[in-house]
Amino acid sequence: HSDFGGEVERVLKMADGVLLLVDAFEGPMPQTRFVLQKALALGLKPIVVINKVDKENCRPDEVHDAVFELFFNLDATEEQLDFPTIYGSSKNGWMNTSLTQTENILPLLDAVIQYVPEPKKNEGTTQMQITSLDYSSFLGRIAVGKVARGSVKENQQIALMQADGTVKKMKIKELYVFEGMGKKKVAEVFAGDICAIVGLESFNIGDTIADVDNPEALPVISVDEPTMSMLFGINNSPFFGKEGKFVTSRHLRDRLMKETEKNLALKVEDSDNADSFNVYGRGILHLGILIETMRREGFELTIGQPQVLVKQINGQRHEPYEMLVVDVPSEYSGKVIDLVTQKKGEMLVMETKGEMQHLEFDIPSRGLIGLRSNMLTSTAGEAVMAHRFTEYKPWKGPIPGRNNGVLISKSTEKTTGYSIDKLQDRGRFFVDPGEEVYTGQIIAEHIKPGDLVVNATEAKKLTNHRASGSDDASK
Repeated sequence: HSDFGGEVERVLKMADGVLLLVDAFEGPMPQTRFVLQKALALGLKPIVVINKVDKENCRPDEVHDAVFELFFNLDATEEQLDFPTIYGSSKNGWMNTSLTQTENILPLLDAVIQYVPEPKKNEGTTQMQITSLDYSSFLGRIAVGKVARGSVKENQQIALMQADGTVKKMKIKELYVFEGMGKKKVAEVFAGDICAIVGLESFNIGDTIADVDNPEALPVISVDEPTMSMLFGINNSPFFGKEGKFVTSRHLRDRLMKETEKNLALKVEDSDNADSFNVYGRGILHLGILIETMRREGFELTIGQPQVLVKQINGQRHEPYEMLVVDVPSEYSGKVIDLVTQKKGEMLVMETKGEMQHLEFDIPSRGLIGLRSNMLTSTAGEAVMAHRFTEYKPWKGPIPGRNNGVLISKSTEKTTGYSIDKLQDRGRFFVDPGEEVYTGQIIAEHIKPGDLVVNATEAKKLTNHRASGSDDASK
């Protein structure tokens, strides 16, 4: 996915071959184009695997043609265009060079042996680029990469060449290779091997490990620019410290800075407020995964609204645009087109694939914020959407926000089923009965424009009178 462009590029630099996995019904997706473009640029020759050929209405031959067209559009060489194709169903555990069902996946493994070349054995002085980081509480930071030239030995003196041009002399303490899911300690690794090195200090992804007497740097890994930013701050609500264990701005800052070491496409800057930070990323998914990871680790934080990064090109305001692809049942296609055009999207392609409509749009990144949940609601959860960054284009003007107001809590207490039931016709609630809320908290979406302060914490007054005619119970 283009949100993880930094990681895609680094991992591909360690690979000697790739499998391009394509769905036999959906065909190449926007993110397929993105990763394939990176692989072809690095000179890798993919093996195309067309999966899910057991699906109803699947079209493996059409998909094969679409993949060939994609290779051609991405300026693949003649050798890359002559790619082997494997068909199969991973769900049913078979792969074959034709559409005939077999008993196992051996044809795929045979293709890997036949078509993926051996690593190039480059003789000469040591040269290796750090493409990934690992961490062990016992060993500290571990540098991971593929040896580009020569060999690397245990206890060897090396030169660490950094992006800013500085060269530091260091010693390799321990050397590991990857075996299965674990690591195995070795004394020496050679060109083409992927290894983990222990004992280096203050290194970053993209640095080169070179010969101490004749150091030569490898090209620095280039990472795509961020397109979106969000404000990360400490939790300043009345429920501060109730759920997480890391709640101070120092904890937040340390965690974000640690993330930038291994997440190259992420940038963190101090904001005007000492308790919050501007975090820049590749897209909503990139930042969303960071937020969810931190939440699970026990961090409490407040998050600002995503903002796109605007550029001035030739004196004109430009914003990031994305290619949006939606596959949806035909009866919902009108609702999807309406939703996307409201967000300043322009339809480029509309095709019928069986019972589904395949729609492609050009849409500003701003328009994608909050689009997924609205689209799933409008299509009864049937829509499948994917998107990728394309380029910066002139600013499209303001995008209309929500029309409805919100319901705001009047008091700090637990909500009651009795109160929520009485307020159901006022809006759609985000909170459940028995949940703690505080004064000023948004607890529901109002059905009308304008905001409304409500009391969702009122309990039913109990009396010793019974009235058969008026049932005041919550339904």
